[in-house]
Amino acid sequence: MPYEWFPPAPDPDPAPTGATRLHLWPYRSLPRRGFVLFIGATCALIALPMLSVLGSPVLWGILPFFAFAIWGMWAALSRSYRDGEILEDLTLTRDSLSLTRHGPRGRRQDWQANPFWVSVHLHPTGGPVPNYLTLRGSGREVELGAFLSEAERIALCDELQARLARLR
Repeated sequence: MPYEWFPPAPDPDPAPTGATRLHLWPYRSLPRRGFVLFIGATCALIALPMLSVLGSPVLWGILPFFAFAIWGMWAALSRSYRDGEILEDLTLTRDSLSLTRHGPRGRRQDWQANPFWVSVHLHPTGGPVPNYLTLRGSGREVELGAFLSEAERIALCDELQARLARLR
C-alpha cells in the first residue's frame, strides 16, 4: 500500500505518549527507470522504419515529426511525475494531530486539531472519489489520501479509527 505507519520511538514510560506518523504517497505504475526504458524503446521503434529512408531527402521531412513525438511523450510523462509529487504526513500524539500535505510544485497545506475531537469519516458517495476519506475537527474537514484506491482508503479509515480510539 502506498502509505506507511511509523511507530513511536521506544519510551520507558508505558503510556503511549510518543508520536505516531503516517506517510501517504501516490502509487507510481511507471518508475523512473521504466520511464527511461519507455522513451528509449519508443525512439528505437520509431527509428526502425526510418532506416529505409536513410540517406534520402525524405528523412529530413520526417525527422522533425519524429523529434516532436518523442519530445511530446517526454514532456507529458515529466508533467505527470511533477503532478504526482504529493506527500501527506500525519503526526498523531496524545495532545495533537497534525496533517501536512506537500503538493506538486512546492505547495504546502497544514492542518492541526486535538485528537480527542477529531472524527474520521468515510463518504461512500458524494465525494470527488468513491469512499472519500476525511478528517473533521477544529471547525474544518480535510481530505486524506484522495489519491489512494477505494480499498486502500477503507483500510486506512479502519486503521486510523483504531489508532484514534487507542489514543483516547
